Amino acid sequence: MAPKQPPPRIRKAPKSWDALTPSLAQWILDYLSSMGFAHPTPVQKSCLEIFRGNKDVVVEAVTGSGKTLAFLLPVVEKLLRGDEPARRHNVQGIIISPTRELATQTYNVLVSLIKFHAPSAELLQYAKGDEKRPTTTEPVIVPQLLVGGTTKAAEDLSAFLRLSPNILIATPGRLAELLSSQYVKAPSSSFEVLIMDEADRLLDLGFSQEITRILGYLPKQRRTGLFSASLSEAVERLITVGLLYPHKITVRVKSLKDGGIIQERKTPMSLQMSYIIAPASKKMPTLCQLLEKLEPRPQRSIIFFSTCMAVKYFTRVLQSILPPGFATMSLHGKLEPQVREKNFERFVNATSPSILLTTDIAARGLDIPQVDLVVQHDPPTDTKVFIHRNGRAGRAGRRGLAVVMLHPGREEGYVELLDVRQTPVSPLVGPPIDVSDEQVEQTAAKFRAQAQADREIFQLAQRAFVSWARSYIEHQASSIFRVADLDWLDLAKGWGLLELPKMPELKGRSIDRSLGLGIDTEAVPFRDKIREAKRQEELAQWKAEKARRGAPASATAGTAAAATDEVGGEAAAITAAALKRKKNEAWSGKQEQEETKVARREKKRRKREAERESTMTEKEKEEQKKLEEMIVQVRERNAAKALEDSDEGFEGFG
Repeated sequence: MAPKQPPPRIRKAPKSWDALTPSLAQWILDYLSSMGFAHPTPVQKSCLEIFRGNKDVVVEAVTGSGKTLAFLLPVVEKLLRGDEPARRHNVQGIIISPTRELATQTYNVLVSLIKFHAPSAELLQYAKGDEKRPTTTEPVIVPQLLVGGTTKAAEDLSAFLRLSPNILIATPGRLAELLSSQYVKAPSSSFEVLIMDEADRLLDLGFSQEITRILGYLPKQRRTGLFSASLSEAVERLITVGLLYPHKITVRVKSLKDGGIIQERKTPMSLQMSYIIAPASKKMPTLCQLLEKLEPRPQRSIIFFSTCMAVKYFTRVLQSILPPGFATMSLHGKLEPQVREKNFERFVNATSPSILLTTDIAARGLDIPQVDLVVQHDPPTDTKVFIHRNGRAGRAGRRGLAVVMLHPGREEGYVELLDVRQTPVSPLVGPPIDVSDEQVEQTAAKFRAQAQADREIFQLAQRAFVSWARSYIEHQASSIFRVADLDWLDLAKGWGLLELPKMPELKGRSIDRSLGLGIDTEAVPFRDKIREAKRQEELAQWKAEKARRGAPASATAGTAAAATDEVGGEAAAITAAALKRKKNEAWSGKQEQEETKVARREKKRRKREAERESTMTEKEKEEQKKLEEMIVQVRERNAAKALEDSDEGFEGFG
């Protein structure tokens, strides 16, 4: 029998930064004091002890635990401890982030830090403008931000040659492009440290090739730090390639379950995670009651949706039902980079109650101060993202509330799934939420009134709803989130639709797509008069073409409207053949027979599962098996609630 392992030693954070050995420079202590950081967090203490000692680290810590300063402080110390400044165009440190927002935030934190280092602070004025920075006689920190969308690659190279930075904060694509330049001397003996922030997301977002290219440019003799709230299998493989005998630092939170059992948490104790069971038609009224009844009133709130189109649509219509005094902003991947940056800054710097409507682009890494409330309108397709979404609130010891909205029935099994994933959620006990049928009707009426007044909102609602349905189909917990269980009429009311889009998911169902509203959606005008005139002109041309060919225009007038809508009313006349195809085409873009698509989707799913299983360790396989057994139990418990007659026709979507 193997000897019993001693329990892990619990390290307590020191009472102050002064207690660290070796002590931090006075200018760093001044910065920490000015920011109100009285003592280091556990992850900061561990990193400063190990990473300062020329050792590679892999850090897994709960969201909001202070990882940014945990790597910035050691990096700055490493670059300043030499006797001479770095040679021109020699990069000494690199910090890689998965998104431009996170990279920009890290850059701003670094700039605020080096403002307390007099020699480095004097050079910040050269970051903007065309003047070449002067050389120095002592080590300094000269950062450069490299992100796509805001500047061109040639402009980044020009700024690099002018500034001669020794540390780069960048997204993978733009960094790989810069390092390929002959003017950049990264693979030199002076290179010190590489940081990969949110390392698992760097790989999840498909940056594997760029990361491999970047590692190829860098010398093997370096210090490397991987930081993330969770470590995936892909990150584990990266560790074996890019790090030398790394020290793993894991910072988690423990709490007591019922019965006195100690359970690990992946979120801070200051964050209350709850759920609400509500049909789709009651989700938005529930949100409004939360905002109105919470005490104190939430100053910053974030609402997560599953798709960019959903964010775009609800940003347009939500203001009409919100309590007075709340402003809304949006952040999603389809916004122009400048707009994303502007909206993010507006939300972060808002002085009045503000709501950010967003996708998972804001779920990771971003340190948005003083977020009081997080609401997940749609549970994420990947359960791992659930933690990161909630982690926007309850950061740095501040109290926060995170609420996920679930449909009644089979979706309630999501609570048990989260419990297995060590992410327990409890029913929301306060404030009391009571949504009446009258409030549901009023909310739907306000959304529909806006759609009737502007065809652009009508089109946006249709496309957003279709994108949401696609996302729902792709949910990883497919036995819990099933298309067959959806109440389409209630969903249409919750989204304020004037009619249900033509979708393959509705085939075989006796559903009135007009929702019994009696609204002629072809007559819904664009608020923009020029755009509406163009639409009417194209519609008249189409009807004339149909009349010339001898076909009754009224029979397919709705098809013409849909066809002109698809291009925003700006396309030329559509040919009869194209119209015929358009008539038979589902809104979700599926042109083949549904059975073929289902079979193809299932084949791809099995292939992905096989590939993923081939890379899993025995421990991971065992955990996966336990998870699958739990899902089976949930499925069996809820079998009585399932619509058996719908299972056969929609099994492929489940």
